[in-house]
Amino acid sequence: MDISSLLVPAAVRVVGQFTSKKRLFQELGEIAQQAYGIEGGLALDGLQERETLGPTGVGHGIALPHARLEDLSRIAGIFIRLEKPLDYDSVDRQPVDLIFGLLAPKDSGVDHLKALALVSRTMRDQAIVQKLRANNDPAKLYAILVESRATQAA
Repeated sequence: MDISSLLVPAAVRVVGQFTSKKRLFQELGEIAQQAYGIEGGLALDGLQERETLGPTGVGHGIALPHARLEDLSRIAGIFIRLEKPLDYDSVDRQPVDLIFGLLAPKDSGVDHLKALALVSRTMRDQAIVQKLRANNDPAKLYAILVESRATQAA
């Protein structure tokens, strides 16, 4: 499994800012619908439900919101870089500017965990994070994310 199996170029965006975590989740749902054909309202509901179990802001300005949804055939990734960080209730209480969302089939089991671990490892790499924060072009952001794990796996 690599990032390119989880993420398509159409699911990478740069956004100015959001006024709330709910608005961010709505945008993740809209992108999921546009890029993967996933019903946006279901994605929003799943992300909000998962967030009630505990915040998915992992620290250092990074959030990994994720949810398991009915009727998905594959794991779908969405990446957003915010120009203005959002207060996210992260574990370190720092606002987030890099968001990598994952939507997985309800019965994906270990594949969902593997995808989450892959994304987490990628987003912990300081060189990758610096490159992501230095770019505003979604195509470049996609290339950074896809090439990062391929290079590390080689």
